[in-house]
Amino acid sequence: MKVEFAPRSLPLQRRLQTASVAQWIFSFLCLAQCCTAAFIALFFTRFWLVSALYAVWWFIDREKPRKGGRRIHILRNCVVWRYMRDYFPITLMKTAELDPRQNYLVGFHPHGVLAAGAFLNFCTEASDFSKLFPGITPHLMMLSLWFRIPFFRDYVMSGGLISSDKESASYVLQKPEGGNLLAIIVGGAQEALDARPGSFTLLLKNRKGFVRLAIQNGTPLVPAFSFGENDVFDQVRNPKGSWLRWIQHRLQHIMGISLPLFHARGIFQYSFGLIPYRRPICTVVGKPIPVQKKSKPSEEEVDQVHQKYLNELSKLFEQHKAKFNVPEDSHLEFI
Repeated sequence: MKVEFAPRSLPLQRRLQTASVAQWIFSFLCLAQCCTAAFIALFFTRFWLVSALYAVWWFIDREKPRKGGRRIHILRNCVVWRYMRDYFPITLMKTAELDPRQNYLVGFHPHGVLAAGAFLNFCTEASDFSKLFPGITPHLMMLSLWFRIPFFRDYVMSGGLISSDKESASYVLQKPEGGNLLAIIVGGAQEALDARPGSFTLLLKNRKGFVRLAIQNGTPLVPAFSFGENDVFDQVRNPKGSWLRWIQHRLQHIMGISLPLFHARGIFQYSFGLIPYRRPICTVVGKPIPVQKKSKPSEEEVDQVHQKYLNELSKLFEQHKAKFNVPEDSHLEFI
């Protein structure tokens, strides 16, 4: 394999962009393990009191990920995220106004390998979310597993990430003052196994829990499609029925997270590595779908709203795909 190295004279700004993406990759691949190791190791040093006091704080604060989290605006506005935005670049597009007196449930598609668009658009201010949607506070759901890791839990909560369970979602959607947006990556970890350039397959056909949640809370549903989300990484072929896919599904059932074998480019060369390709990502937020509140919706009612959501998502994709060089004969496929 021929290795293509990066030019030595790269502008400082491009180097900073690459460094910002590298730290983001590190934070989700290694930081959790480092935080756990540090928490345990400190007990065996003269700084043991740090871990002891944190353990007490952790116990007192254990319900916070289910109670809206704890965002830190300084971290959400950190310059690192703007460099990361410009690396791809990543943009956020709105197609309709959102009333700040109302709460909303956004379905984000597709998951991609690491959900770069979802993280940057909803967990930072790099794409000017607050200017595009004034009066709206975004929240993004993340696997509950990550909130059990010391120190790391506080880091992810600082951006607006909350635990992915019904209690956590209901807490946000039931806030009477309104002005809250709850984003759910509906395809989840399993959909990441099909994330590769040119793929428009969404794991959505039988995923109706978010629709039921919206009906129970009377919350409008908002479809969002992130063009380019699947294009920033390649993935080792893992067709259904292959031994690799079987292992990935087994690990997902055991650990709750999927392990796509992804690759793209490196820091100092362009041929292979874990740094994503410089390919644009644009998250298009659709118009709200009104939902009538009902505490115990029937299966027929859930199916009806779910089908309406699929239609609106497909319509959103078809209306905007030409702007992002998606072939005319490409359409969303629901599985």
